[in-house]
Amino acid sequence: MIKGSIVAIITPFKGDTFDESAYRELINWQIDEGTNGIVPCGTTGESATLNMEEHKRVIKVAVEEVNKRVPVIAGTGGNSTSEAIELTTYAKEIGADATLQVTPYYNKPSQEGLYQHFKAIAEAVSLPQVLYNVPGRTSVNMLPETVARLAELPDIVAVKEASGNLGQMEEIIRLAGEKITLLSGDDNITLPVLAIGGKGVVSVVANIVPKATADTIKAWENGDIELSKKLFYELLPLCQAMFFETNPVPVKTSLALMGKIEENIRLPLAKMQETNLNKLKEVLRAYKLI
Repeated sequence: MIKGSIVAIITPFKGDTFDESAYRELINWQIDEGTNGIVPCGTTGESATLNMEEHKRVIKVAVEEVNKRVPVIAGTGGNSTSEAIELTTYAKEIGADATLQVTPYYNKPSQEGLYQHFKAIAEAVSLPQVLYNVPGRTSVNMLPETVARLAELPDIVAVKEASGNLGQMEEIIRLAGEKITLLSGDDNITLPVLAIGGKGVVSVVANIVPKATADTIKAWENGDIELSKKLFYELLPLCQAMFFETNPVPVKTSLALMGKIEENIRLPLAKMQETNLNKLKEVLRAYKLI
């Protein structure tokens, strides 16, 4: 099952080139710290600015370095169904364990369009599929009824819900909870999502505190609710800091300040403004990360 603390891992750059060495080091650090899964080429991985060759290379390096120690859930979605199928086919060929499929952005498809898009991918490539609903990025919200329809397809196994709407997530569980796994797509509400029946998080903050994120989920799984709550609230200011500006700018800045990557972000995203950078440094110092 796809569950637990799953990191939406950043894509490090040396200059403007994919930094494979730093990426491999990050992956090994994540696994050593208890992370339960790796998502390359998600939103946090700056997938929107990777060309097709780079996108494939980042996934391939992730699959190679993880080497089946934890699931690799390759971000292979897009706003073109044919391109999503092409990338997903490649991910399966090189050994990815699952695919993360974002709701198509810019096109603004109807609920029927969303259903047909994900169904077409599932029928074209037999690979476990994690749906990714993030209306703040895509301008389209996938409704629980659509998720429930898709959950009837055998390869659609989970949904990363980043709408921030707990009522909507509850409805997904009510309609399809036995057929699909709900994952939080927002670190700020991981605890409430676990409380309503979610099974984990696809996390941004795990990029910088993998053990603390994994321990929060593990405590919940072990039935130690009070410990999970304690760990969650300790992490919450750090989770909030990851969104002082558009993701992944703060988390990549944090990793650079921690000495793990070079501070390179692709346009149209830019380096943090000084006021926000100073606020971020304060939070990182409070956690003794810098």
